[in-house]
Amino acid sequence: MTPEELQARCEEVRKEWAEASTSAHDPAAVEALRVSFLGRKGSVTAVFDALRTLPPEARAGAGKLLNALKGEITSALEGLQAEVEREAVGSRLAAERHDFTLPGKWRPLGRLHPLTQVRREIEDIFMKLGFDVASGPEMETDYYNFEALAIPADHPARDDWDSFYIEEGRLLRTHTSPVQIRVMKSQPPPVRIVCPGRCYRRDNPDATHSPVFHQIELLWVEKGLTMAHLKWILGEFVRAFFGPGYEMRISADFFPFTEPSAQVHIRRQGQARATHHAGGWLEIMGAGMVAPAVLTEVGYNPEEVTGFAFGLGVERMAMLRWGVEDIRLFFQNDVRFLSQF
Repeated sequence: MTPEELQARCEEVRKEWAEASTSAHDPAAVEALRVSFLGRKGSVTAVFDALRTLPPEARAGAGKLLNALKGEITSALEGLQAEVEREAVGSRLAAERHDFTLPGKWRPLGRLHPLTQVRREIEDIFMKLGFDVASGPEMETDYYNFEALAIPADHPARDDWDSFYIEEGRLLRTHTSPVQIRVMKSQPPPVRIVCPGRCYRRDNPDATHSPVFHQIELLWVEKGLTMAHLKWILGEFVRAFFGPGYEMRISADFFPFTEPSAQVHIRRQGQARATHHAGGWLEIMGAGMVAPAVLTEVGYNPEEVTGFAFGLGVERMAMLRWGVEDIRLFFQNDVRFLSQF
């Protein structure tokens, strides 16, 4: 190839570039254009390969010509690439633009489960009265769940609980009373705690029973406590949770871990017609003074301190609060039901 032919070929490459560059409008097309002209088999590379065919005295001038051609195309390619990138960014921003004057999409807000609402409300009532919230394991030992609460293996009260045993001596707790034992064993009196949590018994599910349920138990151990203090605490709770217009009564009962034991009933003041109980009275919890045997078991001296405890079902409180007649509704995760609370 002569120098004249080489110069003519350079002009042809410039024309090819001018025509091809007008159709490159995206990054893929620009990359294809680069490969076509500056790649290993590109047009500019092919012209450089022809440099070897020139006479030695003509190669210096031809080299300057070819470098100028390569520089022009490289510079033009960089400019084209920058322009394509700007256009791509502009197109993406245009596609992502939002009109903030348009109305938004309505999305329902989540809310706490009704049982959680009731549990937190009860906890708050007692924390305002100076009690702490305590918790314990749901899988318990036979000792903490029964024996420490004066319920030995042959005690008739065991017939009231058909328990879920995991292995010998270990079971899912049937009440939250084991938490009281654990707390009393870990600290000296005074003790003022409420113990919320899940409990498990082999109950057949029906409108008022569930094999999984929630309890909150209260324990107050200190010098000089009597049934009068228990009655005052119960009255404060009834007024705080149910509101004005309710009256309360206490009747005798039996629990192995309290002595004496009692049931607590409420009704609306002036309510004459019968509901679940004669005269409209509804049982809401069991209560009583902590049995001396329990105090002795945890290392307290029943001659120096006394205490009282009571336990209530969270589901029971929720059913009374909202007039729900079937406990199973709380466990079915039906949004139509749960969204009402």
